[in-house]
Amino acid sequence: MLAILKLLQSLLKTLHSEGTPGQIAGGIALGAALGLTPLMNLHNAIVLVLLCIINVSFGAGLLGMAIFAPIGFLLDPIFDRIGHWLLTDVTMLRPFFAWIEVQPVLAFTNLTNTVVLGSIVGWLLLFVPIFVSAHYGVIHYRRTFGDWFMRTRVYHALGATKVLDVYNWFRA
Repeated sequence: MLAILKLLQSLLKTLHSEGTPGQIAGGIALGAALGLTPLMNLHNAIVLVLLCIINVSFGAGLLGMAIFAPIGFLLDPIFDRIGHWLLTDVTMLRPFFAWIEVQPVLAFTNLTNTVVLGSIVGWLLLFVPIFVSAHYGVIHYRRTFGDWFMRTRVYHALGATKVLDVYNWFRA
């Protein structure tokens, strides 16, 4: 239950931050890679570096990871099929994957794993739709619900959970 409150708190903090809709959408779209793809791979380290050096919302990136992680688990069978198709049926790519497998650093990408390859391809195909949807969602939220929601008791109750965070910090 506390994790859901933290996620809602993070979502509201991100939506009401000074970040532009493009910065928030970019963070969510990059963070989707962390959620859709298996976490312990070289490409996710690159995504984390990009989240740190590109002018996007890091908090939105973590939020994107939290949102898309369950979706990634649900899509794993589809990602496996895509990866299997690319690794075995697309014969012109076989030399490329054989070359990657023997390279010292590129071997850590695990691109010869069907789920990893399929999820990266899936994320790349979904990057623009995720970005556009998040951009539209942030703009729409800020124009229609943002000011109203900040005046509700729910918003203030979620903000009050920070008091609980401080209490737990001193208690530990």
